[in-house]
Parts: sequence; structure tokens; C-alpha cells
Amino acid sequence: MTSSEAQKEILSLIQQINYHNNLYYQQSRTEISDFEFDQLLEKLIALEEQFPEHKKEDSPSQRVGGTITKSFNTVVHKYPMMSLSNTYSKEELTDWDNRVAKGLEGQGYEYFCELKFDGVALSLTYENGLLKRAVTRGDGTQGDDITANAKTIRTIPLSLSGEIPSEFEVRGEVYFPKHEFERVNKEREDIGEDKLANPRNAASGTLKMQDSSIVSSRKLDCYLYYLLGQDLEYTTHSDSINQIEGWGFNVSPTYRKCKTIEEVLEYIAEWEEKRHTLPSETDGVVIKVNRLDQQDQLGFTAKSPRWAIAYKYKAESASTILESISYQVGRTGAVTPVANLKPVLLAGTTVKRASLHNANEIERLGIRIGDTVSVEKGGEIIPKITGVDLTQRSDSSTPTEYITNCPECDTELVRLEGEANHYCPNTDGCPPQIQGRIEHFIQRKAMDIDSLGSETIRGLLDQGLIKDYSDLYTLTFEHLNGLEFKSFSDKKGDYSLRSLREKSASNIIKAIDESRKTPFEKVLFALGIRYVGQTVAEKLATHFETIQKLSEASLEELIEVPEIGDRIAESVVGFFKESNNRELVERLKTAGLQFEIVKQELVSEGTNLADKSFVISGVFTQFSRDELKEKIKANGGKVVSSISGKLDYLVAGDKMGPSKLEKATKLGVNIISEAEFLDLLGA
Repeated sequence: MTSSEAQKEILSLIQQINYHNNLYYQQSRTEISDFEFDQLLEKLIALEEQFPEHKKEDSPSQRVGGTITKSFNTVVHKYPMMSLSNTYSKEELTDWDNRVAKGLEGQGYEYFCELKFDGVALSLTYENGLLKRAVTRGDGTQGDDITANAKTIRTIPLSLSGEIPSEFEVRGEVYFPKHEFERVNKEREDIGEDKLANPRNAASGTLKMQDSSIVSSRKLDCYLYYLLGQDLEYTTHSDSINQIEGWGFNVSPTYRKCKTIEEVLEYIAEWEEKRHTLPSETDGVVIKVNRLDQQDQLGFTAKSPRWAIAYKYKAESASTILESISYQVGRTGAVTPVANLKPVLLAGTTVKRASLHNANEIERLGIRIGDTVSVEKGGEIIPKITGVDLTQRSDSSTPTEYITNCPECDTELVRLEGEANHYCPNTDGCPPQIQGRIEHFIQRKAMDIDSLGSETIRGLLDQGLIKDYSDLYTLTFEHLNGLEFKSFSDKKGDYSLRSLREKSASNIIKAIDESRKTPFEKVLFALGIRYVGQTVAEKLATHFETIQKLSEASLEELIEVPEIGDRIAESVVGFFKESNNRELVERLKTAGLQFEIVKQELVSEGTNLADKSFVISGVFTQFSRDELKEKIKANGGKVVSSISGKLDYLVAGDKMGPSKLEKATKLGVNIISEAEFLDLLGA
């Protein structure tokens, strides 16, 4: 393909992808499958890598992320991002309305009401239709430039078309959608990571991550609600909102114009319950004077505008009795205490349980069985206990003592230094750990044996047909056909006996057989090594290429892999140090699972690096280390792992190990940067 042909194809792909993005995010409909959309995007990314001169600033490929930001530049806001005055009182809201009326001296006025989303304030600046800067609120005067991360949010336009001002600013709130927050927490639980505390804090932390590809994977969203700029021809706030909607910005459709403060109070009352049905957490309502000239007339105090106020809903709270505390054991052995409550209605649902997180939280609350407790569901997906009513405490109550032994297998619990959780160390004999590892192994993102369910696995374990996930590959149709297992009807433990039918048994055997084709990186994730999630498994598989090399890697060699820190490295070394785990891997090898990367045929790009040897160390901006290795090989060079006097070049990135740098300097090896490597390549 010539450069001009590539340019035409890139423009065509951008047009198609933008069209389907608009359908999905603005019109809530689709014309192609996710797979077909991903194919278009992958084709675009490949062409842009091959012909970087045609990569556009507003290309949809920016949504995927991949930029590594070492530090975030501080940007002074052109228009200060002031905070709003808050009130929880309807009487205070009426008093504010009286002050507005007095400030406008008898003029007629109306209000614009919009829900206050519980997220992170963001300012977006567009120049000539292109997104140029995305800046956090910071202290209101200046904030952090997080443009690379903001570009991964699918509903933020990278470019605009039509009649638009040459420069303007639009502000909004970045939030973590509830369903995505639950998905990410499930994934973290899968790999033994602590769950994210709440959507608001998680959104804030995500926006400040250095790797934009991780930001992209979390699928944040953003509602826009404010337009600023020079010579904008709008007379009301509602007109400007209609305009940014017309430009394609994501505006929550929950706003309303209200003629009186009574109508504002009706709006507040209407959304107090309805807001729980929205995809994002909300904590109140923002009320603004609608006419812009009247906003100017009312002006500002030192901290906030006089023409706007935020009414905050009180956190959803209820009082109930703590009936008992139970302890759940997860796949990694982590023990989580759960408060079993007398059922109580909260935020439209009946709450029976609340997480107590760990022993520290129980101690902090000073909670006891039989206590009257306050339960809240504000900004939290799972209800939490916020306090104890000591005036209702019985004289006969006793302090809660955290269990010392596993509730499932009675093994003495351990608590690792620096960690809040207690763990059951009986990894090979504790039933929920064994079942949890098997359920992790068969999940869609791992071995994808979707015909197996939790109850069937329990039946296989109960009848001694399997002891771990490697035994799945010894099962036959005869083992499964007619297998009896317990089907639980509720959480009280009531169950009935069911048996596996012929068709189901056949489907399970077929799915197990098909799973032998699963690629190495997914098999590695399926093993359930603590802290090794999907992304980490892919990086480790790509770097070491075989399970043999990975199992023999030292702590230092693991830490050299980009984004692999001490904790992950120690976990991997510890996993392969256990003889049981090594034997497990051998049984899976014998069963025919994939334990090495299937290499693609290398396409030659030239001979500029012929007969030259390279060592790569550190983190790079334009390439991952594996991409850099492929680039060297494609141009005739050779990548080696150690530094010697015969080495031609050390390609040095950020965070390179000091020992390599020192050794290369002593031996007189050429040390080059990423930019110098590109010059050497002839880019």
C-alpha cells in the first residue's frame, strides 16, 4: 500500500468508526457487532503505526490509550473553577431564592436545575474543533493536564464539525458508571486485589494514572454541563446546554427549567428516589439562574457564584439490628467479615447484609452482635455500616472477637505484614478456595468452559471426581452423565438434588476439549496466580514466551518487565516455588494446554540494523519493550538479554535499572535514547 492509499484508507476508517461511535453513544443503537467494530479499530491502529505521518490528533485510536505520562503538567485555568455553596435545607434554599430576588431588584427570573453527579470536575478546551486540553479542577485556580487520559473516555468528542467557535471551554463531571465499577471490582477480587472503595474516589484515582491504556480499560464516562468562551452568542444557560448537546457532547437528559422556587423543590423531591435508577452516583441538585446577564448582575462571593447553589441530598441511611457476623473465604484465602442485618428498606431496596471489610473496620466501629447500627448507601455500591447507637446497646453484649481459625476448614488464619485482611493458608484443603480457583479457571476471560456451573463443580468435588482444575481434563462423559449435585434455593442452605442430563454432560466435555486451544496468556491468567490479572498475564506471556522461562525467572528478571512491580514479582516467584503448583502445571501440559506463545511470522522492514546487537531497558513513550524488540528484529538487528563488551547498543528508557547503565558505561557500550534509536532506524 502506498502512502496516499494509506491516507485514504485511514480517513475512511476514521469516518466509519466515528459514525458507529455516534450511533452507540449518542443514539443508543448499533449497526455492527462489537467484534466488527474492534476489527475496524485494529485495522486503523495498524495503518497508523505503518504510516505515522497520517495519524491524526483526533483519531479514534486515541481512545485505546497506551500513552505513559510520567508527570502531569500544571495548567492555570483561564476561567477559575469555583466551588458552589451547599445546603441540605429546603428552608435555606428558599432564603437563597429571596437573596436572588433582592439582587435582581424586581426582575423576572427562572432557574435551570440539573442533577449533581458524584465524580471529578473536568475542564475541556477546544481549539478549531479539536480537543486540546483536559484539566482537572485542582484548587480552582490551576489543575493537572490529563488530556491523554481524557481522550480514552468514549463520550468526550476528540473533534467537532460544523459552525463552532474557534476556541471555547466546556466543563463537566467524569464518573465511574455503576455497572463498570462493579465489573472492575469483580476483576480485582478475581486476582486477590483489594476492591475499590467507591465510584467517586475510583474515578479520581483512575484519571491520575500514568498508563492511559489502564484508564481506557476502566470505561469512565462524562456528563458535560457548562460552556465558557469569548463572544458566545447565548443569552441563557439553557441555550448553551442545547448548543453543546447539538455539538455531540454527552449531557444528562435530567435537567429542567423551573419558573419558581416551588418548582425547584418539586424537581428535588422527584429525583430523590428516581436518581438511584441512573448509571452514575448523584449526591444532589445544582440550581442556576438561567439568564446569563442576570448571572453577571448577581456576581460572585470570594468563593462561589451568587447565582448558583447546590442542594445536597442527605445520605440514604437506615437503622437496624446487627443479628450476626459471618465470614466468607475467597479464592485467594482472604477472609471477609459480613454483617447479617435485620432486613431494612434502604434506597428502594431491602438490605440484609453489609460488608465489614476486615478486622480493622470491626475494631474502628466497635461493633457488637445485637447492636443497633446505622446503614448507609450513599456513593457506595454495597451498603456500609457507618455507626453504632450506643444508647441502645444491651448491658449483656460482649466485644466482637475476630475469628482465629478458618470458618470452612478450621486452619489457623494468618495476617501478612502490611495487609488488612486475614488469610487461610490451607490453599489445597480449604473447600471455598479450591472451588473458587476452579471457577476462576473456567471463566470466559480464562479457559471459557462456560457449560460448567458452580453447583456442578461442587457436585464434582463432593463426589471426589476432581480435586483441582487440572482434573477437569480427566473427566469423561460417563463421569458427568447423571451426576447428582445440590441445587441451592436460597442463602439459608436449603437445597434440592438435581442430576446432569445427557446433553449437558456432552456440552461440558466438548467445552473442556475446546479449551485446550486457549492461548498461553489466557491459560496463565486462568492459573489464578495472585495479582496476575488479564493484562499482567499478557505482559508476562509476551515477555517470557513460555511457561518454562517464566517459572525459572528470578525476582529481578520479573521486575524488569514493564509494569511488573515487587508485589507481582514476589507472587509469581512464590507460586512456582511451590511443588504442588509446578506439578499442577505439568498435569495441564500433559492434558494438552498451551504454555507458549505462538509466534507470528516476522515481516522484514529493512536491513538498517543488520548485524547490530541491542539490549533494551526501561520504559518508552512510542513503543512497548516488546514492540521495540520486534522493530529491531524486523530491521535485521538482534536483541540480547545481557550487557557485554561485544554489545553494540543499550537502548535506555525511563526508569532503567542503574546497574545496567553502570555496566554499559564501564564497558564503553553505546547508550542511546528512544529518539536516537529512531534516528538509527532511519525513521
